[in-house]
Amino acid sequence: MDERDAEFAEYVGERSAALRRYAYLLTGDLASADDLLQDALVKVYRRWPPVTGPGTDAYVRTVIARTHISVWRRVGRREVPVAELPEAQGPDVMAGVADRDEVWRLLRGLGPRQRAVVVLRFWSDLPEAEIAAVLNISTGTVKSQLHRALANLRAALPDDTYAPDGGLR
Repeated sequence: MDERDAEFAEYVGERSAALRRYAYLLTGDLASADDLLQDALVKVYRRWPPVTGPGTDAYVRTVIARTHISVWRRVGRREVPVAELPEAQGPDVMAGVADRDEVWRLLRGLGPRQRAVVVLRFWSDLPEAEIAAVLNISTGTVKSQLHRALANLRAALPDDTYAPDGGLR
């Protein structure tokens, strides 16, 4: 650490509490005051050698005030503090997790052959002939097992899952 850094660190160590109070009086919020003080001290550090001396506190307070005005001009008209945060608008990421859990629960409710047919047909996207070859059963058995599995899944789903036209919502 060179002499410039040591002088600046010493100044900040001695005066940071008073400067923080000043920033708090400007912002009215402790977190905003800390941000303001940090931004102002960065600006002061860049010009540290020319501002040392008896007017240092006045200079730093001026930088804090001007930084606060800049922040207020830039952000002040767009951000409005509120007592209670509004509900977040956007997609419900937990709905996908709940849907996936529901699908796994429903699949576990099927018998092993029906579950295998459904997984091979819809997850692996295999045609009925390949499913029959993989499971060593006839194509007709694949069709009947798939039909019964889908009927069981439909029966296990809540009534509001389907649209009036019979398709999924």
